[in-house]
Amino acid sequence: MTSTNSSPPLRSVSLSEIHAFEPPTKKIFIEEDVETWRRTQSYQDLNVFLRRLNEAVVGIQLPWSSQSPSQAILSMITLIDTLDEWIDDIPPLDSPQRFGNLAFRTWGARLEERSDIVLAGLLPAEYSVLIPHLKPYFLTSFGSFTRMDYGTGHETSFAMFLLSLTLTRFLVPEVDEERELVLRVFVRYLRLCWRLQDVYRLEPAGSHGVWGLDDSHFLGYIFGSGQLRAQDEIPVSAVLRPPLPPSNLYFMMIMRIHEVKHGPFHEHSSQLHSIAVGVPNWTKVNSGLFKMYEAEVLGKRVVVQHIPLGGLLPWKDGSPHNSAQARTMPSDGTLYSGSAATQAPWAQTPNNRYNTNAIGSPVTLPPWSSGLPSSMSIPPRQSYKDVYSSSQASMPPPRSTSGGIRGFKDSQPPTG
Repeated sequence: MTSTNSSPPLRSVSLSEIHAFEPPTKKIFIEEDVETWRRTQSYQDLNVFLRRLNEAVVGIQLPWSSQSPSQAILSMITLIDTLDEWIDDIPPLDSPQRFGNLAFRTWGARLEERSDIVLAGLLPAEYSVLIPHLKPYFLTSFGSFTRMDYGTGHETSFAMFLLSLTLTRFLVPEVDEERELVLRVFVRYLRLCWRLQDVYRLEPAGSHGVWGLDDSHFLGYIFGSGQLRAQDEIPVSAVLRPPLPPSNLYFMMIMRIHEVKHGPFHEHSSQLHSIAVGVPNWTKVNSGLFKMYEAEVLGKRVVVQHIPLGGLLPWKDGSPHNSAQARTMPSDGTLYSGSAATQAPWAQTPNNRYNTNAIGSPVTLPPWSSGLPSSMSIPPRQSYKDVYSSSQASMPPPRSTSGGIRGFKDSQPPTG
């Protein structure tokens, strides 16, 4: 018996409508385009889709096995397996560069040359009309073949590839299939991307350094914290005690960091360390990561400017304040409009989303500023806990430690 998902429904697009759509192209070039993007139907679709995937895996552990995954899911795995086999066919070149082995361009050239054939092998014949609309997302899901890098924008392209397949009902938006998408397809995609990064030494695309959650990925942390949300036996601080079992995506992402980075965890992954010591439960981690993703990935021009839009994922106003379908549901079950949900929590003032620099240009406030009135301003390296706690008067003086966590108003300062 198929389970149900309490999240808002995802709209459906008939294959008969596809012929009227233009294939997606790049639409985001300036900051104003990002604001337009936040109001589009495609942005609302992506928010609903990701939250549905998140809800589908709450309380579910890895490794995942099911009695009868759909043929669509099995075909997705076969596709990713094929791309993985190409890495064996195209070994890295002997080159001195620290980042970016030129063999990755050869791998990318094969993907571009064979993408029509690969997608035709994935889809039933009646879905062939969809290929020109899928191809731009598919080709941008594995990194930039020009810059030889990979980042959260490429991961988001893969999410939009899956979204397009779901809007047209090649993939069915029911909880069983959505669970398969995360725990089988997305996990397989992650392993492919990790191998591409390792073999071809791909550079992190647009890394935020110590202020970034991860140099290359984000969605695994969201889905993984969703998996852990329905229990209280495993505390958030458990991530500070590796090795961690691969029982959820969050732990898998943490162990991946330990594979590629060396040194104290609180130094090279300060955001994740701050979450581990400062956020009280997985529900808050999950909801906070969604806010952070909307602000730091979907809300950043340098990330989303390479994502093609239009056609099946329309570049038009989604009217979030009027459409029930465009409303998104955070992990705590409350509804709010998509436009309100995308605001960066540390960059807000009561009347203005931005401060300005010396020449009057808008700049996003740093994470320790929070956009609060001057009477509540937070000095650098002071915790959000010192400002937002209801028992502030009884707290000891703030320690000179790392600042609060982006998207997490209740976080405590790290202790190590």
